[in-house]
Amino acid sequence: MASEAELEIDDEAAVDEDVALEPFGVRIVALAAEDAVGRVDKVLATRLPEMSRGRIQALIAEGRITRDGAAIADASARALPGDYRFDIPPPVAAEPQPEAIPLTVLFEDAHLIVVDKPAGMAAHPGPGTESGTLVNALLHHCGASLSGIGGVARPGIVHRLDKDTSGVMVAAKTDAAHQGLSALFATHDIERVYIALTRGAPHPARGTIEGAIARSTHDRKKMALVKTGGRHAVTHYVVEAAFGPAAKPLAARVACRLETGRTHQIRVHLASKGAPCLGDPTYGSGPPAEPVRRAMAEAGLARQALHAAVLGFVHPVTGEALRFESALPPDMATLQAQLETL
Repeated sequence: MASEAELEIDDEAAVDEDVALEPFGVRIVALAAEDAVGRVDKVLATRLPEMSRGRIQALIAEGRITRDGAAIADASARALPGDYRFDIPPPVAAEPQPEAIPLTVLFEDAHLIVVDKPAGMAAHPGPGTESGTLVNALLHHCGASLSGIGGVARPGIVHRLDKDTSGVMVAAKTDAAHQGLSALFATHDIERVYIALTRGAPHPARGTIEGAIARSTHDRKKMALVKTGGRHAVTHYVVEAAFGPAAKPLAARVACRLETGRTHQIRVHLASKGAPCLGDPTYGSGPPAEPVRRAMAEAGLARQALHAAVLGFVHPVTGEALRFESALPPDMATLQAQLETL
């Protein structure tokens, strides 16, 4: 089963390329009155198609876009006529640097390494996350054995978890392992089980969610279920525990087993069942019940409650069957304990 990835390598690469191809230096965009219609970030994105709207928002947040000499304060503000100056910094070097970041290593040999990634750590460097990533940590931990495996920008990476999703990940240390692991993910010969704590509970209590997923036409950082196009996605789920009134649970613990691994697959699929991950800032679609909010606050949950709990595969070089389990991290474990009292 492919990774929830939660972002697949090719999908994320398409995002990164936008930044890699953008110009740098000073650019001037003149807006006449008839051009200044709508949000300033959206209007400017139409005038500079080589730059994504998200990148323009980031430049505004950094104070790098001014109008007639005054910094733009809000990307969502209405566009006004005038001369807009873009101060675009040069791209960051593509090659990540080793950093002495502690890792929880579950398994390691000459070919691959399996780690328990904490929430808050990105898998590899990208725009706005140039350091502190798993790749930076792996480069320090593994040394020269990791260099260039799978590409300079993402050495060793064959799948991903979102920055704020915790749990088990595997990285390759040799070309043979990288090719073998990539093949396993491509054919879905990977056991992947995620634990989600959800708002309410999906119905029925056990089932399969199918639905093609594509990047949202309204927000390119967000994924959405689509009727046409997109990539086929299948998630098998089971409600392991429901919390609150039996007739209408306030929250649930849901185990998700992936048949495919599309961008944000679990988060999108659970939200489509009306049971998004608790704490999900992107797909949450409304606040949970007050007792659940209180439990989240007491647990200190500051991210989506999603954890990659199981990773199983056949070692691509030695042929050994490997399976790794990771217990819920403290924030999710504490939250579950609080929910059990509802």
